[in-house]
Amino acid sequence: MSGAHPTGTGSGLVLLTGATGYIGGRLLPPLRGTGRRVRLLVRDPGRLAPEAQAGVEVVTADLLEPETLADALRGVDAAYYLVHSMDGSRDFQEADRRAARNFAAAAAAAGVGRIIYLGGLGQDDADLSEHLRSRHEVGDILRGGSVPVVELRASIVIGAGSLSFEMVRALVERLPVMITPRWVEVMTQPIAIGDLLAYLLQSLDLPLKESAILEIGGAERTTYGGLMRAYARRRGLRRVMIPVPVLTPKLSSLWLALVTPMYARVGRRLIGSIRHPTVVREDRAARVFSVPVRDVRAAIADALAEEDARFAAGAWEASRASNVPRGWGGRRIGTRLVDAREARSSRPPTEAFAPIRRIGGPNGWLYADWLWTIRGWLDRLVGGPGMRRGRRRADVPPAGERIDCWRIEAVVPDRRLWLAAEMRLPGRAWLEFAVVPDEEGSLVRQTAVFDAKGLFGLCYWFTVWPLHQLVFAGMLRRIVESAGDGARGR
Repeated sequence: MSGAHPTGTGSGLVLLTGATGYIGGRLLPPLRGTGRRVRLLVRDPGRLAPEAQAGVEVVTADLLEPETLADALRGVDAAYYLVHSMDGSRDFQEADRRAARNFAAAAAAAGVGRIIYLGGLGQDDADLSEHLRSRHEVGDILRGGSVPVVELRASIVIGAGSLSFEMVRALVERLPVMITPRWVEVMTQPIAIGDLLAYLLQSLDLPLKESAILEIGGAERTTYGGLMRAYARRRGLRRVMIPVPVLTPKLSSLWLALVTPMYARVGRRLIGSIRHPTVVREDRAARVFSVPVRDVRAAIADALAEEDARFAAGAWEASRASNVPRGWGGRRIGTRLVDAREARSSRPPTEAFAPIRRIGGPNGWLYADWLWTIRGWLDRLVGGPGMRRGRRRADVPPAGERIDCWRIEAVVPDRRLWLAAEMRLPGRAWLEFAVVPDEEGSLVRQTAVFDAKGLFGLCYWFTVWPLHQLVFAGMLRRIVESAGDGARGR
């Protein structure tokens, strides 16, 4: 506990650190929705998407360079501290200490009213992992200053894009049989991302005269194995877990890096923390907040539904801007594999979209129709609709109608057509055509998205990938050519 510091600046200005991270990025939209003025502290403004910068003030500063913090904190009433250095560097603990000391001192000098910090659950003891010990130590340093701190301690966050959740689903999606070490049965209390954001937002108005540590979690305690099984049930996957007592955290991290290489840098430290129970031990948060928390099943369902909605709305474009690498099989975004390509047309959007309006049915699919016919026959052999439905309208039908083996999920006249596959597949598939104006005329985008179901779904996608490169590239080229000029794609 620290001394009282109840006044603040009275400006209503909120500073958000960590806006380029997962939690900070998710917090920004609802924070702006409160009507408060928002300032973002970032080291590299170039990492912020343009929509993240709209309507907010952006300042460039570095928590490890105290001389840069005075301007960032000037006039701030409340500050979110949502940064940490679990990036694989050996001295991450010392970097976290320095950053916290610098921030606490600068906040006090600027007269900040409160700091809201997101830490981690876990009981303090000598055996605590480096990662959790560092999270607790940062809280201690912040509370040691003169600015009161609301420290929220949470466990696994369930939400599309959350590191822990993405690791869990990568394992479940890719491994029909898992050799599971003892830490898989360690207790945890996951929290849905929406519930966590609600706690963070309500912390702005929490009556506060001194620092407080508040433990938060979802409505259900489970094990990491239980979380994996809940995810598998939601996805309709059968998974076998074989427990063994000999897979140490170090070996587990190497195993994790082999199966999910994108998490190799942080896997060892995260696995080190997993061996500690992370559950809520006192209910003060339930008494001072009004957040109706969800259980694990609802949190997983919400995460997957939100991801569906974002893809249907075209939000996958934001992932293109975040430099998601494109390799064999396309870009991997969550469970989805995305094959995106684009070509420029000198025609305005209305003319560039015209070939897309006529696609399917007797008009065919513009390129390699014989391959589409064979795919339709194969689909009918396994009980699917094949290509026999055709199309009932000469122009683009409304949402809900069918074109061959596709259902129209969304259509924006002369701009966008979003199709969902109704053929038999080991997963779900969508095909999007979009036209946007640019300085030369139009940019025509074509995107195939596949939500692979388990290992078989991944094998299917990688098997047909070479054909997709032939067919979809040819389709896009013909769309631009049919609009009246040559294709210049990439």
